[in-house]
Amino acid sequence: MAEVTNAMIFEVLKQLQSDVTAMERSCCESRHHVNAIQSSLLSSRSVIQDIYAVLARQDARLTRIERRLDIVEPA
Repeated sequence: MAEVTNAMIFEVLKQLQSDVTAMERSCCESRHHVNAIQSSLLSSRSVIQDIYAVLARQDARLTRIERRLDIVEPA
């Protein structure tokens, strides 16, 4: 059986350290991507809420117009 030396252990540990560093970098990049997606979703949500507000105002105006013209259908 081959003898395990400190140099061999050191080489394995250096490789392990570089692998962990690469994983941390990848995790950090993924975190940035997730934050960008969250930001995009929040802005989309805001736009949708604005659309609903406009639709609600239009519905209120239409209801008022129907009442003035007396064209409201019975419920």
